[in-house]
Amino acid sequence: LALIAKVMAASDYRAILGLGKFVLVSSAALLAVLVRALFILLANRVNPATYFKKAFPVLSFAFVSRSSAGALPLNIETQHSLGVDSASANLAASFGTSIGQNGCAGVYPAMLATIVAPTVGIDVLSPTFFVPLIAVVAISSFGVAGVGGGATFASLIVLGTMGLPIEVVAVLASVEPLIDMVARLNVSDSMVAGITASHVAGGLDRSVLDDPEARVTAEAHVS
Repeated sequence: LALIAKVMAASDYRAILGLGKFVLVSSAALLAVLVRALFILLANRVNPATYFKKAFPVLSFAFVSRSSAGALPLNIETQHSLGVDSASANLAASFGTSIGQNGCAGVYPAMLATIVAPTVGIDVLSPTFFVPLIAVVAISSFGVAGVGGGATFASLIVLGTMGLPIEVVAVLASVEPLIDMVARLNVSDSMVAGITASHVAGGLDRSVLDDPEARVTAEAHVS
């Protein structure tokens, strides 16, 4: 709130409008990642409506806490309620707190790099730019902690490695928390990965998956 208030007080309306556009475009890109997950669920013969009903508690917790790592226990419990076997659930949830951060360590720094590159004369459609960018984003995401603010550190790593100016990170720090909350779709990605692995390995219990009573509630988790 302090960062947002400072930017609002010290910036003109054009700068604020630009930040607002960036938040909207980033959110749209992250929602596109979620839509991709829906197709993966359908490929695994899992009803997306059933998935979201059971996944809502952990997704809402990850959204407000901005922490994939903090949602780890609830993530595993939710996967169990989706019929995922313990081995797949534990592995997917654990990897999802670092390697699988498609939002804050993938989409966000890639968008920043794409925005900054033209300012230094780089063609973002050139393979010499976007191929190394994909590799850098994928590798750098391995070491980013799944906590609030992880997107900022991921951006610093990616921009620095690509030889791009990092000053834009400071400008966007005021709105990064808003994007970071949506970027916690990382948690959804890890659960979809667990479902997929369990389905391929033959360990997905569809009787549990289709049971509406087999779900994790916030009250039960707290108790």
